[in-house]
Order: sequence, then structure tokens, then C-alpha cells
Amino acid sequence: MHIALVTHKFARGDGQGRVNLEIARAALRRGWTLSLLASEVACELRTQPGVTWIPISVAGWPSELVRNQVFALASWIWLARHRREIDLVVVNGFITWAAADVAAAHFVHSAWLHSPYRPRVRSLRGAYQRLYSSLNARLERRAYRGAQLVIAVSEQVRQQLLAAGVEPHATEVIPNGVDTREFTPDAARADPKGAQSGQVVALFVGDLRTARKNLHTVLQALPRCPGVRLLVAGAAGGSPYPAIAERLGVAQRVEFLGFRTDLPELMRAADFIVFPSLYEPCGLVLLEAMASGRPVVTARTVGGLEVADPACTVVLDAPEDVAAMSAAINQLAGSPELRKAMGAAGRRRALELDFALMGERYCDRFAYSRADQCLDQGAAACNPK
Repeated sequence: MHIALVTHKFARGDGQGRVNLEIARAALRRGWTLSLLASEVACELRTQPGVTWIPISVAGWPSELVRNQVFALASWIWLARHRREIDLVVVNGFITWAAADVAAAHFVHSAWLHSPYRPRVRSLRGAYQRLYSSLNARLERRAYRGAQLVIAVSEQVRQQLLAAGVEPHATEVIPNGVDTREFTPDAARADPKGAQSGQVVALFVGDLRTARKNLHTVLQALPRCPGVRLLVAGAAGGSPYPAIAERLGVAQRVEFLGFRTDLPELMRAADFIVFPSLYEPCGLVLLEAMASGRPVVTARTVGGLEVADPACTVVLDAPEDVAAMSAAINQLAGSPELRKAMGAAGRRRALELDFALMGERYCDRFAYSRADQCLDQGAAACNPK
């Protein structure tokens, strides 16, 4: 079977890009041929027999909104020329103007657009973000409604797809996986730079250029958690959070690490993870923390909680509840025994969510979709492996 996979990245160190990489690897294990329409493809993948990378560069264009449209147009042109050679077109959300057979839903912009937790920023940047979300909500509906199958990364996302008008019979949930060999509690724990003896270390991971990851609430809670040091990993260009930490009087206990590629080591350096995103379709950080044997403070706004063991998480009903956040942090900070028990429960559950299993589930659905397509077309020669 020849599949065209259309997405921005197939790469480690990027949540959605890593999922795409593992799906491609699973397809190659089945002997399928892949055409990858992407801006970035990991070397380990593009050198594999059976893989053709069609690079689509969007560098130099002035905004993500414009870059996405450049990518969508370029991929549409290539697919229009080569569609007869392709058995199945698989896309991530709205990524191309071409029609897709299968769409993976990693984000639902209409849900974030109407979320009660979405910040109402009255500025030029806020107006741009609203335009970006509004346009993508419209384009996603077009992509999802036109696909034969839409794969949601969590039950939360599936419900949001139904609310956007996608037919129930056309949806299925395949949760994200995790690399249980890379993220492991087995390696020796490293003490983070600047940590004082006996100080409990919490880790926050997320893009600091967006308010959606909810670092603001974590920083507000920190004055009530005097024995805790916070490591913050994520791109911080233009971020207001260092100044907020100064204003709250906690800057001495917060270390902004910038974008990091050594997340497994950082997970092991922490005593627990704080991940209270205001909207998260299926948090890879949650799964990576579980695989690392670390408990997590999270919120009901984070998708994928249905696959987590409740024994390894402290779940806030309201992600912006500062009192509840500080209570959860202090609960974990004050009990090494509790952290150990929660971490062990998370690790056990994570072993059932390995990336290889996730990739096989995607490929099973691709094969079924191709078989259904062949039945509809009445093509006797169509024979997906």
C-alpha cells in the first residue's frame, strides 16, 4: 500500500511530530510505501527504503497563518499531480487543500476558540490569535467532514469533533503513545542546577509563548509552596513569565531553561510534574511523566486523562484555581512515599501505552479504511497488506 502522510514534522522533540514519526515507522514495518509531505523529516526516517520525502519549505514567510496556507497550497499541488499513485491520503487536521481519506485530530480550534479559559487579550497579538483560531476552526471542519475517518487523540477531542459536526460513525479514538525506553525512572536521579539540599523540585514543560499552557497559575501558587523549586522547560522568546516570577517574589526558586531536548533527564531530575494546561487535546507530557515514574498535577481540561491511571495524578477541577494548585503541589512536596507510590502506578500504566502499540493501531485503521474504499469502488485488484 502507498500512503501519503501530510503534516509539518516527523521528528523527535516535537509532540505531534513524534507521533507522526512513530506512525510512519509502523507503516514501514508492514512493508508499505510512504510519501512524506512535510517541512521536517528525521534523518532516521528519510533514509529508510520505501520513503520519499517531498520537502515543503515555509521558512521566511511572515506568520504561522501565512506559512500554513503556503504549505496547504504546495501540498495540494503535489497531490493533484500524484493522486493516482497514492492509495490513501492521511493528514493532520487542516494541513492541505487536497481531500484526505483519513484525518488525525490533534487539536480542535473551535473548542479552544470557545473555551471559557481562553484569555481575552485586547491587543494586536490577541486579535491575530483570534483570527488564527477562527480561520483554523472553519478549515478544520472542512477537512474533518470531508474525510472517510477522523482519528481523535482522546475522548475529549472526539466529543469536540462531534460538536463541530463530524458524524459519530466517522470518528475513532487512538490515544497518543509514549517511548517507555527513553522515558524511564531507572536512570540515576540528577540534582538540577541551583537546587538546594532537601529542596523538592517540580517541573513545568510547555511553550511559554502561549497562555494556554497555564504557567501563570503555577507561578501564582508558588508563594504558598515555600519548599518547592520550579524548573520551566519551553521556548521563552518574548515570554512575560520571568517578569511575573519577579513580581511574585519567587524568581529565586524558578529556573527558566528555554527549549530543551533532554526532557527525559529533566523528568528524572524532578520529584513531580505540573501540567495544568487550559486546553490540551492529549498531553504527551502527562504520558512522559507517567513513563518516567513521576506523579503529575494536572487539570480536567487536559485530554487523555481517560488513559492515565488515576492513582498517578492529582487532577484539578478548575485549572486556574490557585488555592487548589498550591494544595496539590504541597501535598506531593510533603510526602516522598506518596510520590513513590504514584510514580510506580504511572509507570505500570505507561507500559501499556508504548508508541509501537499506538503506531500499529493507526496502521490497522489505515488498512481497514483502504479496504472499505476498495469495496466502495468495486476494485478487485485493491489489496491492502
